[in-house]
Amino acid sequence: MEYYIIIAASIIIILSYLFNWISKETNFPSVLLLIALGIGMQQLISMTSISYDRIMKTFSEIRVLELLGTLGLIMIVLEAALDLKIERKKLPLILKSLLIAFLGLISCTFITGYLIMVATDKMSYTEALIYATPLSILSSAIVIPSVANLPESQKEFHVYESTFSDILGIMLFYFLINLASSTNHALAVGDFTVGLIITIFVSGSLSFLLLYVFQKLEAKVKIFLMISVLILLFGLGKLLHLSSLIIILIFGIILSNHRVFFVGKLHNLIDRETTDKIYDSFHMITMESAFVIRTFFFVIFGFTVALASIINFKVAVISAAILISIYLIRLLILKIVMHRDIKLATFIAPRGLITLLLYYSIPLEFKSIHFNEGVLLFIIIISSLVMTYGLIKMKHTDEADMIEESAIENDQTESEQSSDDPLL
Repeated sequence: MEYYIIIAASIIIILSYLFNWISKETNFPSVLLLIALGIGMQQLISMTSISYDRIMKTFSEIRVLELLGTLGLIMIVLEAALDLKIERKKLPLILKSLLIAFLGLISCTFITGYLIMVATDKMSYTEALIYATPLSILSSAIVIPSVANLPESQKEFHVYESTFSDILGIMLFYFLINLASSTNHALAVGDFTVGLIITIFVSGSLSFLLLYVFQKLEAKVKIFLMISVLILLFGLGKLLHLSSLIIILIFGIILSNHRVFFVGKLHNLIDRETTDKIYDSFHMITMESAFVIRTFFFVIFGFTVALASIINFKVAVISAAILISIYLIRLLILKIVMHRDIKLATFIAPRGLITLLLYYSIPLEFKSIHFNEGVLLFIIIISSLVMTYGLIKMKHTDEADMIEESAIENDQTESEQSSDDPLL
């Protein structure tokens, strides 16, 4: 049996690489192909003698989605932090991206929470906000590879915005959980603020120490040691009720911008060339690990999803209402903050991995039978298709503009040649 599992896992990873290539060529999100693969496996197994219920029970017992979700959160935040480059010339773009991500997240969370509360008629507004937060976060896992072919300025904006949306959304999610768990909201806000300050201070100190120690190590194999230390710190932070993901975030930012942070008296603490090599290796392994985790997470999600939950009128209505509010809010914020070049940006608002990861991270005491899981899948699929439509439409528009410009240039050239012809 173990050989079948090894073969199946290998085929899934190979197909995932193929899906990434298809996505790059067509702008069709590989996430949807992975979910479709999981659904196809579900249907295939249902037609064989293998017990689908037994597999589902095994997944439930070992909480495979929750485990992959936790590792996925760590890798997503780490990958996002490693991509954040702090440069003075990019500061206006970074601040604008941060503002749009923040306004979009807060607005979508409060409005989506209200829609969920009204639709279920059984959940409190605070509980509804916990469910609304994952649905309000842009998916950098989908956005970043999808905008690779855009002009540099547009691509950078979407990379920064989706990254900030991920990070701020995760912080908001756990803040709301702490708020809902406490009977004294003022005390909960105070505890969260103090915990956040302590975590930031401890994270910064540990990050400087880790980089100093690891660049001194002469062992050839040390990148996974560094990742293991980070995961250990994440686990310890959880036990101490600290905002553990801040540790991962700050470490990633300091590593990717070590030339900015190790200045003055700290300049001689690290060797810049050695740290650059650590960053390159660390970034590559993080990307590869995140790729594998994303692959199995989406396939298993597709495998476990109940198709009947999508074919539901109530699910379609609430999902449509949430989607309409998402795009109206996005259009309004982009118009206010950016003023121009917002047509394509309005389409790029997919929900994906981070939405599912946070949904499966909701504590048992806040799990509600009144929220239909089909809403998640519905919104992920439609928002990804809307983004695909926008990217394809923009590509065709650009090609048409290039053809038109080329024709105009040819006409001008022919006109100039005619005017220079002495026989005419």
